[in-house]
Amino acid sequence: MNSMRPFNADTFFAWDGDVLVLNILGKPAARKDAIGKPHGAQLKVSVTAAPQGGRATDHMVRFLAPLFGVAVRDIEVVYGRESVNKQLRIHSPKVLPAVFTDPRV
Repeated sequence: MNSMRPFNADTFFAWDGDVLVLNILGKPAARKDAIGKPHGAQLKVSVTAAPQGGRATDHMVRFLAPLFGVAVRDIEVVYGRESVNKQLRIHSPKVLPAVFTDPRV
């Protein structure tokens, strides 16, 4: 049975048990790696890596892992490895960045 709470237009994430499902709007080849503001039902994440063969997505996963307190292997790219529109599954995150708790972000 799937316990995932559905996404709605106001949020970029949902929980599926202890797995955080995250919709991402990626920005490759940025000046710095950074988590941005929610953009509708996606969270904007910028990375310095170039968008070639999924390298920017791989870099994004390595950037996000310590921010969520997980190992790189605990983040699964569901879709969008070579697209700016992505969905990630983060297994048992230990930490949530401020954008998840601070409505001003």
